[in-house]
Order: sequence, then structure tokens, then C-alpha cells
Amino acid sequence: MGMNVGSEEEDGAVMSNINTTPLVDIMLVLLIVFLITIPVSTRNIQVDLPVAINEQTVTAQDNIVLSVDKKGNPYIATTMVRSQEELVDKLVKFAKQKKQPQVQIRADEKAKYLEVGKLISACQEAGISHVDFITQEPHKG
Repeated sequence: MGMNVGSEEEDGAVMSNINTTPLVDIMLVLLIVFLITIPVSTRNIQVDLPVAINEQTVTAQDNIVLSVDKKGNPYIATTMVRSQEELVDKLVKFAKQKKQPQVQIRADEKAKYLEVGKLISACQEAGISHVDFITQEPHKG
């Protein structure tokens, strides 16, 4: 900020007015910068999101049901699986069958997403081609 001190010809009095022109210039430049950069940072990529459709499924005898309890323990049917490698090994046996069974994943609502992701990853590693998620129908109120 500048200060106009006047000249000697003005009775020797000092002017104490603050020159705000540089401050206004800086604020206008910052405003222009923000106006240019904000729309760029808030844009989203245009995608068509899928519409969720719940279809009633019947668990057939040959379907494989993978479950995750609220503690994050994985199960094949009712048998607890100790490690990711053991899960993949068991799923590979099913994937090699002539007609691959359908894999259905059931997870407790309090289970962490990481544990469900591990089941999906195991199915992918084993070569399972069809995976479904079993959910509960929402309450109609």
C-alpha cells in the first residue's frame, strides 16, 4: 500500500490517505484466477449409472454360497475358510467343472467392504465367471 505524502507547496501538511488501488488490483486478479480454476476442479466425467433391479433368485443345490460374517470371517457354505489361498484353491475346483456353478456372495451389513472385496478377488483369481450378491429386500414403509 502506498501513502501520498504531498508536496512542499501545500503548506507543509502531510496527507495521510491510503492508496487502495494496488489492493483492489490484486483482489481483482485473485477473483479472476478463482473464477477460472473452480469450474475445472468441480467437473465430473459424464457416465450412465446402472439402475439397480432386484430379481428374486433361488439358491440351487449346485450354487456356491460365499458368506462373510460381521467379524469378517469368510465361509464357503457353512465351512469357515482359514486363508485367501485356501479359498482360491477351493474355488478353482469349482471353476474347472464343465458347467460352472453360480457363486452367490452374502455379507453381513456390518462386515467391512474389504472382506467382501477379498471374496470377489478370490473368485476372479479362480476364474469364476458368474458372481451374484444376495441382499435383503428393503422394508416398504
